[in-house]
Amino acid sequence: WGGFLCLAVLRWCLQIAQGHWAPVPLPPTWHLAPTWHPGCVLYFRWWYKKTRIEKKSAFIDLLCAVPLQQIYGCPLGGIGGGTITRGWRGEFCRWQLNPGIYHYETVIADQFTVCLRCKGQTVYQQVLSVERPSTLQGWNWGYCGHYAFYHALYPRAWMVYELPGQNVVLTCRQVSPVIPHDYKDSSLPVGVFIWEVENERDEDVDVSIMFSLQNGTGTKEDRSGGHWNEPFAFEKEGERVAGVLLHHCTRVNPFTLAISAREKAGTGVTHLTAFNPMGSGREVWQDLLRDGRLDSPAGKSSLTEKGEVTAAAVCASCRVPARGHRTLELALAWDMPRVHFGSKEKLHLRRYTRFFGSGGDAAPALSHHALTHYEEWERKIEAWQNFPVARSQLPSWYKSALFNELYFMTDGGTIWVELPPDCRAEDLQGPEGAGLSHLLPVLREYGRFAYLEGQEYRMYNTYDVHFYASFALVMLWPKLQISLQYDIAVTVVNEDVQPRQYLMCGQTAQVKLKNVVPHDIGDPGDEPWQRVNAYLMHDTADWKDLNLKFVLQVYRDYYLTHDSLYLRDMWPVCQAVMESELKFDTDNDGLIENGGFADQTYDAWVVNGASAYCGGLWLAAVCMMCKMAKVLGDAEIQQKYTDILSKGKEAFERMLWNGKYYNYDSSGSETSSSIMSDQCAGQWFLGACGLDQGEFEVFRKGHVVSALKTIFEKNVMSFAGGTMGAVNGMRPDGVPDTSSVQSNEVWIGVVYALAATMIQEGLVEEGFRTAEGCYRTVWERLGMAFQTPEAYREKKVYRSLAYMRPLSIWSMQLALELALPQGTSPRRA
Repeated sequence: WGGFLCLAVLRWCLQIAQGHWAPVPLPPTWHLAPTWHPGCVLYFRWWYKKTRIEKKSAFIDLLCAVPLQQIYGCPLGGIGGGTITRGWRGEFCRWQLNPGIYHYETVIADQFTVCLRCKGQTVYQQVLSVERPSTLQGWNWGYCGHYAFYHALYPRAWMVYELPGQNVVLTCRQVSPVIPHDYKDSSLPVGVFIWEVENERDEDVDVSIMFSLQNGTGTKEDRSGGHWNEPFAFEKEGERVAGVLLHHCTRVNPFTLAISAREKAGTGVTHLTAFNPMGSGREVWQDLLRDGRLDSPAGKSSLTEKGEVTAAAVCASCRVPARGHRTLELALAWDMPRVHFGSKEKLHLRRYTRFFGSGGDAAPALSHHALTHYEEWERKIEAWQNFPVARSQLPSWYKSALFNELYFMTDGGTIWVELPPDCRAEDLQGPEGAGLSHLLPVLREYGRFAYLEGQEYRMYNTYDVHFYASFALVMLWPKLQISLQYDIAVTVVNEDVQPRQYLMCGQTAQVKLKNVVPHDIGDPGDEPWQRVNAYLMHDTADWKDLNLKFVLQVYRDYYLTHDSLYLRDMWPVCQAVMESELKFDTDNDGLIENGGFADQTYDAWVVNGASAYCGGLWLAAVCMMCKMAKVLGDAEIQQKYTDILSKGKEAFERMLWNGKYYNYDSSGSETSSSIMSDQCAGQWFLGACGLDQGEFEVFRKGHVVSALKTIFEKNVMSFAGGTMGAVNGMRPDGVPDTSSVQSNEVWIGVVYALAATMIQEGLVEEGFRTAEGCYRTVWERLGMAFQTPEAYREKKVYRSLAYMRPLSIWSMQLALELALPQGTSPRRA
């Protein structure tokens, strides 16, 4: 990481070699690396081989970052079946159907069009898009954005169109089945569009909504040939849905898209099986203009030729009485049931195939289910969201952030797959035999779940980051958190002895050591779960935080779920990782020491000796070992860790407490006295588990509150006027710590965790003020809605768009809930 200057120069050279002569602006941190860093040369060699020779994506691409587009809105789809994101202007613009692989393409043919007819004549027909594209010029584009409004509260969004001069208002309500504690419908790859039509005229109006869609996702595969469309109708229990299937017949991971509408009394559904989205589209436009309906030809379309693109459309129509109101219901579904990751070694079945089959013919049934169940989904979503939303004392920005940050649960490259039916326990346990008695039942019932560290950082279940994000999972879909933990536990007790070279240090070491928590469970471009630790920057076997974060999550999960079977299964694994961690207590004072390199989640921020961050996590983990041993009746282990905790607490206070806060580390270096915003991470987890007082109190309450007040004064209020959250590191004199490329960043997920800690300690106003700075910076000032990055700096520089860690905002909600009377929490409802 130390060589951003080198990487910038290499990137410039690469562009020149490719014929792009414009110089690349140097990163803002170039002055921190005035000399060539050997890791940069290693990285560039690896990157060139990976991307230019092997034609694969880099797990982290430091040379070709995803450009910021301030266009995204609420994504469509449930958990683990792929996502399609609509922009706040209504465009379909971000696609993740292949697991973990993103395409950032706005497909111009994917549109909604309205047609109004009065007394048998079309009086208004308009594409509901502000675009004026070079294709489909036979359509009426350029809707005036002044007359449209967008709102989102994930998993729903609203687009309001006031049709100029028509006295008609359209409201499109977009709904996806993302429902807490639901492990069926929440897995479905569908989205529903409910069009509410308000006729403010004194005469009846015939209203048609046409939904057009290209066969594909806007990539070159759309032109590969062999794709085709066909109309369909699906009727069940007296409910009928009709539309068009668009079969996308790629060699790997073929899929079917379905656009459909619900037929009911007074609503007609028509379709156009195929048209050329690259042409003028005049025939489609005139077809709709003629009578507000489409011709509905029978039969399948022909296969596309190579270089040819096809699209389809469905139209729902109804008569809206004068001063009246009607509803039209349309849906988008996609069916990619059987998926391969990049290695193509194993076939995986997505979670929804348990309910809709894996034959690739589920799109009609999915469409029908979505259009006949969305009302039930909305009732559940409203009941879930009404608790925090209805609490008038909570600020509006918080309600927006709490739910809208959940987009990453589905749009984090998320995959949710079934276990093969013939899978045996020994197949999962690995060669070492994990001894997890409930591993197979849990994974068989709830499947395997994984999400990326970020859309740009392509590693599944990056564990040091999931530590923060896991609050959303355990509070809303606890069985998925339990499943994820079982997968991590299996990897802990196994090893991968294959050697490889690490890019930032040049050293060679084996991929995975026994009794060490992995950094991640793999790259979607390879074979996740089978080959772990896709992270090649550093050897994480000596990271100090990974093992501790496993122990902390195990007890936190038990505390919130009361799953004693899970706790008993995890207990031997917790003992193994803590025993492995003990080697880092080199002076036997009960406190681990960092190794003089970036050996934790702040992987570019060097820490040496005892440290507030890792030392605090260590003491919290030791405390939880004592608590778990007590619950399980293991007196010997309880006494062992009680003794360690007694020594470690004394050492921590003696070596790090300076009277106001805990020093960054005990090295005595120029920056060891820096004020780290994350110094109370251990206390954060203890408080979330009710272990912050009485018998199990680890950190002195007065010291914790003093440290939090210092962070608020220095890292929050002395940084950017208190308007951007908490900077990671601040010097005592109120100047950001610039010793590292990460110390003067703001990490949004860390800030939300800090805010939760403040709330736990009674500093509620300070907590909300701290978190608000991040929300307003990301969602308002920088325009990064639905792509919250890992980090930004004061001068509008950001890093790693669409990142996992900000899901930690749910720990703020937990802190608020724990302060409520038992039984009044929406999570427990």
